[in-house]
Order: sequence, then C-alpha cells, then structure tokens
Amino acid sequence: MQCTAPDSAPVVSSSLRKGNRDLLLRILVPFLVLATLVLAWHIGVTVSGVPPYILPSPLAVATALFTDWHTLAPALWVTTKITLLSLLLALIGGVGFAIFLVQSRWVEIAFYPIAVILQVTPIVAISPLILIYAPSTQVALLICAFLVAFFPILSNMVQGLKSVDHNLLNLFDLYGASRWQTLLYLKLPASLPYFMTGLRIGGGLALIAAVVAEFAAGSAGAGSGLAFRLLEAQYRMNIPRLFAALILLSLLGVMIFALTSFISWLSLHRWHESSLKREN
Repeated sequence: MQCTAPDSAPVVSSSLRKGNRDLLLRILVPFLVLATLVLAWHIGVTVSGVPPYILPSPLAVATALFTDWHTLAPALWVTTKITLLSLLLALIGGVGFAIFLVQSRWVEIAFYPIAVILQVTPIVAISPLILIYAPSTQVALLICAFLVAFFPILSNMVQGLKSVDHNLLNLFDLYGASRWQTLLYLKLPASLPYFMTGLRIGGGLALIAAVVAEFAAGSAGAGSGLAFRLLEAQYRMNIPRLFAALILLSLLGVMIFALTSFISWLSLHRWHESSLKREN
C-alpha cells in the first residue's frame, strides 16, 4: 500500500492570499484615515469660513505646494541632505565609539559620561557656539544634527554589544577565538537588533535636529532648508506655503522612518523574533 503526502499547494496559496490581504489592509487603512482627516479639515474650513491666513483649506495648501515648488524643492533637498549625511556620520561614529567603549570597563567609565553630557545638553543652547566656530552654516547644521542622532545609536549599540549570551562567549573562548574574531562573528551580529532600534530613533532625531538648528541659525539664501521657508512664510503671512512646507517635512520624516524600518526588516526578518512572521 503506497502512501502519498498531502498536497500543500492549497495551504501555500491560502497563506499567500492572507499575506496579500494583510499588506493591503496595512496600506489601505492608514490611507482611509488620512483621507477622512483631510476631508474633515476641508469641511470644517468651508463651513466655518475661517480666513486662509488663519487656517487654509487643503486645496489652498495643495495649490501652494504646486505653485511654490520651485522654492520648496531646493529647500527640501538641503534639509534631506543634511539629515541623511548627519545620520550616516552618527552611524559611523556611534558604532565605532561603541566598539571602543566595550573593549574595557575602564574605558567605558572614562569616556561614556562625555557622550551623556553631549546628549543632555540642549542643542539649542550650544548651537550658537557651533555657529561661531564652524567654518560655514551648513557645517554647523550638520554638526548639530550629528550630535543629536549620535547618542541613541551609541547607547543602543553599547547595550547590544554587552547583551551577548555568556554561554556563546564562553564557547568562543573555549575554541580560542581572538578578541576581534569574537567581535566580528558574535558580538556585532548579536547587537544588530539594538543597532536597528538606534537607527530608527536616530533617523527621526536627525531630521528634528536639522530643523531646530536651522531655526537657531536663521540661515537664508539659496542654501537654506525648509526651516527657513517656514519662518519666511510665517513672516509674510503666507500660511498655505507654511502648511506646504510642514507637509514636506512630515513626508520626509515618514520616508526616513520607512527606509530605516525596511532596512531593519531586511536585516532581521529571517532570524530575529521581532521580525519573524508568527502563525498565531
């Protein structure tokens, strides 16, 4: 009597349909909520008759976004460039400094408080000094954004490097692995979830710091970012353009969060519990 394995094709097909349905809901539900809020905004402005210089309608904001795109687009690029470059420098500096700190307990005791001091000091308080000593305003904005994004990456990376399973550390010692082999093949992979958490936090903070630093700097001209365009629109009482700049800043923040979340999922979805798809 010959036994045949049950056909798994229907199970796979059902799983794929369920996954596609979940993905569609993840996209559709937030879009419907956002569309409902925009519709409520439009109805509220229309019914109440609020003047555009107090609260513009969504149509007025969309019109300003289209007509002022030649002004807002270069500012958006400046803010994006400063944010991403500062995040990249924070990643390199945070990971490098974390590796340096965990090499010795005395090294961590000596140098970690310096990073804490930089973190707890408000960036608005030290930005005037940075503006004085930096060679240009763009460099000053980059330094401010770097300082804010640096500590979350550093602290998460240090915590990850120190959270390695002691049994695995003993196993590496048993097989005679060097310090750098243990770091490369055990500590760095084990700290990856912590690093990805710091990456997501640092991405948002880098954008916030870039905007706040530009507010403090008051930079103007061709090299100004969206923060200056916000101030300019406020001074000129061009509220639709102000809302348009705010929307661009929000979209930039969402894109940075989506990018860092995708990188995190790409790195962890095959093995880490936080990203594995569960059956229940």
